[in-house]
Amino acid sequence: MSPKKPPAGEESFEQALGKLEQIVERLEQGDVPLEESLRLYEEGVALSRKCSEKLQQVELVLKRLERDVDGNLKLLDEHGDEA
Repeated sequence: MSPKKPPAGEESFEQALGKLEQIVERLEQGDVPLEESLRLYEEGVALSRKCSEKLQQVELVLKRLERDVDGNLKLLDEHGDEA
């Protein structure tokens, strides 16, 4: 099973996390004006939520994966039946 690419115009988890890390670094420097700090903080909160949602989606998929007798991964539906 290959990971799905994000829809056009939507950033990947890695891109969102990278942006969030950059925002944290800028805010930690302490030399950002108040207005800019507020904007960065709000952007960081939104990115944090996106990352959290993406992680929850992956977690749900992982919970539905099961190995068959040959050791191959198979995806189960929400009822535990093979999808």
